Amino acid sequence: MSTPVDEAIDRVRKVYGSWKRDTPVAQMRQDWDELFGGAQVDALIEDVDAGGVKAQWVGAPGIVDAQRAILYFHGGGFQVGSLVSHRELMSGLSAAAQCRVLGVDYRLAPEHRYPAALDDASAAYRWLTNQGFPPDHIALAGDSAGGGLALSLLLRLRDAGQALPAAAVLMSAWTDLTASGASYGTRAATDPIHQRPMIVAMARNYLGKEGNPADPLVSPLFADLKGLPPLLAQVGDRETVLDDSRDFVARARKAGVDATLQVWDHMIHVFQQFPAQLPEARAAIDDMGRFVRGHFATERET
Repeated sequence: MSTPVDEAIDRVRKVYGSWKRDTPVAQMRQDWDELFGGAQVDALIEDVDAGGVKAQWVGAPGIVDAQRAILYFHGGGFQVGSLVSHRELMSGLSAAAQCRVLGVDYRLAPEHRYPAALDDASAAYRWLTNQGFPPDHIALAGDSAGGGLALSLLLRLRDAGQALPAAAVLMSAWTDLTASGASYGTRAATDPIHQRPMIVAMARNYLGKEGNPADPLVSPLFADLKGLPPLLAQVGDRETVLDDSRDFVARARKAGVDATLQVWDHMIHVFQQFPAQLPEARAAIDDMGRFVRGHFATERET
């Protein structure tokens, strides 16, 4: 008898299995949006221009805190994924954190290689602060490539001497584009979707021939992590990119960062995108909401 996780895997495999070497990236993006973007979302949606970057406010009904926001970066290997494919997840995170989520429609590769996505992330963060949101009223969030992008933004802000957001929550974050983690071997048989050759190919498409996958702003795992805000990293136990989270959190803690790791048994890559099927997804989103709420500055502090 199949489990809810098995059913989620089957949905993803049908999409991945339909892609061939000559499948256009536009078709892959459409397929990804149809896979994850079909659910009806009970949220207020508002398109905005965030400093020259397309973005979208997502607000769950009845949210109580209009003075705080989560800046969200979707996953998809920097090549697929969109505000459509991640709207359900952003809506759930908005409800759990009781604030609006600003999803960033950053530029994708191969049309726009690194550092286009990071430049867009920086522009959206700057726009948000210019709208009157103090940094300690902002949290970052992202899944997979978007989780790595959130960390890269934190590093860029810190290195520029700018005030950092209150916290960041990460789902199956891609922190090592060199794909050096031991879990590529130990989880190869249990991960139904992601294997090292595909990860390496996505990194190459994102960086181009001259790009360096070990650059700390590309692979935050290799960065000096001192001074980062509190972090919550969630990852599934079946993922080949498991060590992207485990190793990163270990290095962050060694650098003095308040970093929390949650490894979810039997879960797959960004399992939080299946809240209707998986109770673990709903519980994980609730945990992220509590984490964000607990690290936002109170009115008295500001």
